[in-house]
Amino acid sequence: MTIRLNHTIVAAYDNEAAARFLSEILGLPSFCRLGPFAAVQVSTDTSLDFVQVSDEITPQHYAFLVDEDEFDQIFARVQERGLIYWADPHRQKSGQLNNWDGGRGFYFDDPGGHLLEIITRPYGSGGTASDHPHPLGRRRLRN
Repeated sequence: MTIRLNHTIVAAYDNEAAARFLSEILGLPSFCRLGPFAAVQVSTDTSLDFVQVSDEITPQHYAFLVDEDEFDQIFARVQERGLIYWADPHRQKSGQLNNWDGGRGFYFDDPGGHLLEIITRPYGSGGTASDHPHPLGRRRLRN
C-alpha cells in the first residue's frame, strides 16, 4: 500500500485571500471552493484547504520541494511583491538564501503568519548532517 498525503487544513483570517496568495506565489492554478474551504491543489495528490477562522491562528510550517526553474520563478514573485524572506526558519538571516544539502532555499510568511519554505533539495539528500534548526524547534535527523 502506498500512503500519500491528500490534503491538510490551513487556518486563515481570509481563506480566499490566503489561497490566492499561495496559488499566485507558487504559480499554481487558482483555488477552488469546496464547501467552507478554498482549496489549492499543490500537486497531483495534495491540496492545502484554507478555512476561515476568527480565533487566533497558531502558525504552522509548510515546505515545498521545487525544481530549479520553479525556484527561480517563485523567488522572483516573492521579490516582485517586496516580501521579506529569510535563509533560516528563525527569521535571523533576512534577505538571504540558504544552500543546505547543495540546493537553495528560503522562508517567508503567508498572510496568516504561516511560515512557508521553498527548497530545491530534500533535507539529508546532500549527504550532510542537518545542523540547521527545524522550524518547529526540533532538529531534523538524518537516517
